[in-house]
Amino acid sequence: MDLRRDAGATVLAVDVPSGLDVRTGRALGADVVRAHHTLTFLTLKTGLFTGEGRALAGRVWFDDLGTSVDDLCGDREPNDDSNSPALLFGAGRIAQWQRAFARSASSHKGRNGDVVVLGGAPTMRGAAWLAATSALAAGAGRVYAALPDDDGQPWPARPELMHWDAARWSASPDTWRDIVAVCGCGGGTAIASALSTVLHGATRVVLDADALNLVAADETLQHALRRRAAHGWPTILTPHPLEAARLLGLPSAADVQADRLDAATQLARRFSATVVLKGSGSVVVTPERRPSINGTGSSALATAGTGDVLAGWIGGLWAQSPGIAPHDLACTATAWHGAAAEGHAGPRLAADLIDAMAALHAPSA
Repeated sequence: MDLRRDAGATVLAVDVPSGLDVRTGRALGADVVRAHHTLTFLTLKTGLFTGEGRALAGRVWFDDLGTSVDDLCGDREPNDDSNSPALLFGAGRIAQWQRAFARSASSHKGRNGDVVVLGGAPTMRGAAWLAATSALAAGAGRVYAALPDDDGQPWPARPELMHWDAARWSASPDTWRDIVAVCGCGGGTAIASALSTVLHGATRVVLDADALNLVAADETLQHALRRRAAHGWPTILTPHPLEAARLLGLPSAADVQADRLDAATQLARRFSATVVLKGSGSVVVTPERRPSINGTGSSALATAGTGDVLAGWIGGLWAQSPGIAPHDLACTATAWHGAAAEGHAGPRLAADLIDAMAALHAPSA
């Protein structure tokens, strides 16, 4: 029987598909089994939920065989005697956040925080538009865009978005103090100077795309990023595998994909930040916290701009919940992002993804 399912038979893997690295989710050779279903025992294995594991394992079924072993599925803080390398989280994170941060009848935009998206160079305005629109849909009170060569014209179809005047870019770092800064998102090299100001001034920062590339190429920015933790200022990095490779000085994205948990852990430690390593089974790592793996999402997210949407959504949620632990925030936003893509046939356009994420907000009481 052809174990790659070409023969039309249903393929069941027992414990783990043969040829799949149980820890990293890496295929160990061309003959790896591609299963429709995997029945795994005692503990859920990290390799089933990240990297190539999700595609190769199919639907995962779990039997603890009557034991009380703490397993990866728990989405809870580990017991002292737990050896589980990671926690698995899913769409339940959305409801948890909604219960914790439900809006009162007297809520208004001033209570829901401000987000500034730094990015959107002239040929890449769409990336900033997606991130800013996502932050707005997530529920931020006010959302601004800081754009290179800003012409001040209204945003297409989103008049609620505002412009962050260029004079504020290079002003005192205190100008950025109380907002959530979402940086990158199509900014190119034009945002380099402003990025330095943000890293030295904003108390909450999300770094994505071009901001990560700028940090990877500039030791001064790397030092500024590491220094933020000493001030108690949290930072969330949202690299895809190639961006993670650049930050770690590795030759290629394949080096990151070979061990996604380890790569994300190295990044979190190197920059004293929370890291969301995007991809199939996104990995969330924060120093001193057990790594977490996202159980939501689908290949519908493999389209241009969906990463900008995630960065903006993180910023939008953070604006409303300044006291939330960055790790919990990153898990919530990542689960929300993935859940909106499930059950969708074919690629999900990034702008449509924002609407789907907004639809997952709890209905008004």
